This record gives sequence, structure tokens and C-alpha cells, in this order.
Amino acid sequence: MAEKILLYTRFERFWHCTQAILIVLLGITGFEIHGSFHFIGFERAVHLHDDAAWILAGLVVFAIFWHFTTGEWRQYLPARDMIRETVRFYLVGIFRGEPHPFPKSRARKLNPLQRFTYLFLKLILFPLQFVTGFLYLFSNDWPNLGITADLESVALLHTAGAFAFIVFFVVHVYLTTTGKTPLAHIKAILTGWEEADRPPA
Repeated sequence: MAEKILLYTRFERFWHCTQAILIVLLGITGFEIHGSFHFIGFERAVHLHDDAAWILAGLVVFAIFWHFTTGEWRQYLPARDMIRETVRFYLVGIFRGEPHPFPKSRARKLNPLQRFTYLFLKLILFPLQFVTGFLYLFSNDWPNLGITADLESVALLHTAGAFAFIVFFVVHVYLTTTGKTPLAHIKAILTGWEEADRPPA
């Protein structure tokens, strides 16, 4: 049986949507800087990319503070229960119209695969992009800071991280269409309310 629950708080919705917009902007401007295409011009792309990076850094710091003060950081702790069922659902069950094996609740919003994915994003991919991005931004100051890294390697790592974000973004957008209706999950992140199956008694 399904029930409508308030799954996402106002801040979670603001944080998620703002983060998504900034990441898309960083991707577009980053690949323009890289020379992959020409849309708004190199100089403007550099300024927009830098501004978006600083705003995202501020948002991430604030989000970390929010997660720890509210206890929501626990949502990302890896969970091994039902991981096989969740993997099977995404490989087979989803194409057969089977119900999701992991019922969402306010206390457990993320299924086991989401927990591992978001933990990887927060502990590996975001730090990689911030460290390489800011190293690149302040590369002229390396001698004063005692940094002897190779600029080309830093740029390649940053670009590799960007491609990883693209893969995540494409898969993430696809999975938002796999709810009870194609727009159900998108509506939930905008309104906070989602129709979730009650866990069996």
C-alpha cells in the first residue's frame, strides 16, 4: 500500500536543485574552456566557471554543516542489507514492472546502491574536483606555496572527474524517470512529497 510522505525538507530541495544547476553550468563552461565547443566564449566561460565553483564550494560547506547538525549524514552510511535485491531490481526487475524492493521512508531515503554512489561522490569525486580545480585556478602561486605538481596531470585529473560527473548525471536523470510515473521523482524533489510504498508489517 502506498502513502504520501514528506521525504525532502526545504533545505534538501534547495541544496539538491542548486547543486544540480551549478554542476551543469560547471560542465558546460568547463568543456568550453577545454575547447570542446564554442558557445559563450573562452573568457566568459572562465569567469562563469570560477564563480560557479566558488558558489558550489560555499554550498557544500553549508550542506556539510547542515548534514552534521541534523544527523542526516547517517543517510549515507553504507548498508549491506537488501543490496542484492536492489541490484537485481535495477538489472531485471525494473524492466518487468516489479515494485522496488527498498521502501523509502523519512529515516531511510536512500537505497543501498544510492548510499554507495553518494558516498563515493562526497568522499572521492567532489574532493577530486575541488582540489584539482583550485590547484589549477591558483597554479601561478604554486612556487610560493611549495607545490611542485605537474599542471597537465592536474588538468587531466580534473577532466576525468568531469567525465565521471557526466556519467553520474546521465544515469541519475534516467533513474528519475523510473518512479510510479516518469515525473514522480522530479516532482518529489521539487515539492518534497513522494508517494512511497509502506514497508511490510
